[in-house]
Amino acid sequence: MKNYRVVDFGTAWAGPMAAQLLADLGAEVIKVESRARMDGLRLGRPIVGDDAAGGDQGLWPELQPVFHSINRNKLSVSLNLKTPEGLDLAKQLIARSDVVMNNYSPGVLARLGLDYPDLKKLQPDIILVSMPSVGSTGPLRDLLAYAPNIQALSGLMSLVGYGSDEREEEPLVGEFQSPWSDVNASLHAALGAVAALRHRNLTGEGQDVEVAQLEATASMLGEAFLGYQMSGEPPRPQGNADPEFAPHNNYPCAGEERWISIAVRTEAEWQGLCRAMGGPEWAMNDRFSSRQARQANLRELDENIAAWTRRHTADEAAQVLQEHGVAAMPVMNIESQFLDPHLQERRTYESVDHPHLGTEWVYGMPWIFSETPGEIRTAAPLLGEHNQHILCGLLGLTQDRLQVLEAQQAVY
Repeated sequence: MKNYRVVDFGTAWAGPMAAQLLADLGAEVIKVESRARMDGLRLGRPIVGDDAAGGDQGLWPELQPVFHSINRNKLSVSLNLKTPEGLDLAKQLIARSDVVMNNYSPGVLARLGLDYPDLKKLQPDIILVSMPSVGSTGPLRDLLAYAPNIQALSGLMSLVGYGSDEREEEPLVGEFQSPWSDVNASLHAALGAVAALRHRNLTGEGQDVEVAQLEATASMLGEAFLGYQMSGEPPRPQGNADPEFAPHNNYPCAGEERWISIAVRTEAEWQGLCRAMGGPEWAMNDRFSSRQARQANLRELDENIAAWTRRHTADEAAQVLQEHGVAAMPVMNIESQFLDPHLQERRTYESVDHPHLGTEWVYGMPWIFSETPGEIRTAAPLLGEHNQHILCGLLGLTQDRLQVLEAQQAVY
């Protein structure tokens, strides 16, 4: 991605992360933002040190850790698009760029004079990647949505929780708290940008790429859609159960909130689990003599296994199970993820030096390429940190003109 320039109009999670993926691979990504319309992930009051209720030490809006992860490797220019001067500078920047990315609602770019036909006048082979919530056409096109809305509309939330016959005492989860659809849409959009660049390199043609976040999420639910088409039964939450594995669950271990994950698919693995547990008598019962039988008696199976795991620490149980050919791992909490030797060697998390927070952790590269591995080069930018570099160095403004634009809050 080196030698490509990306103008990032993204806000919140989905749009900025799509551009961040390209920045990680070497693209020069310029985040266009402004105090007049702050990126939502810069807002709010972060916890600073032990002061959960207190201040931001005068550094707001530079302290949000999620913002730092999905905006690393970027430059920041603070252009107020509500002013003619700020909008004109954005157009000058686009004219010198390869890709424009946004997750605005349909119609926003058109009202700014920045939709695809307008952008082609600035740069004939420009690539525009848009990420509307549900698409730019259709009866729901004007729906304003965040990840929870998309996850509900797509049907994903209906699959989250425990099955009615598995843990009846458990309350319905009701909502998938993690913004999974944001991340999913980001991956689709980044791939769309790369594919469009490849097409441009072969043909000289730019493209208008649309990634509807609803469709990107629904496309990942293939098994649920096919299951309904084949059986006529609506898909239901199944908790940790799996049609190909039995047992397949998390089990409590010795210690406070310590768990182990165990998955058994083949008969050989089942026999390994039985040997690891010391050949308990209950395991010889016909109710557990085959995978189909174990699937039919999951609750009793889980209770019996849990009675064994509770007598061991998660590490002890994992070691003996692995020695007997059983897939098993302790369930990690946040702290143990950072300390895990395997994740450390894989650089799942990496440290960066932020000018206000010092050393902080961000998630690492989501993929590793042998020839173009990518890297985390810089921390997330401060708001408008690169105004001088971009506006004077790239666009050729004089220092006096920049000061005038700052006084007019066009650069703000």
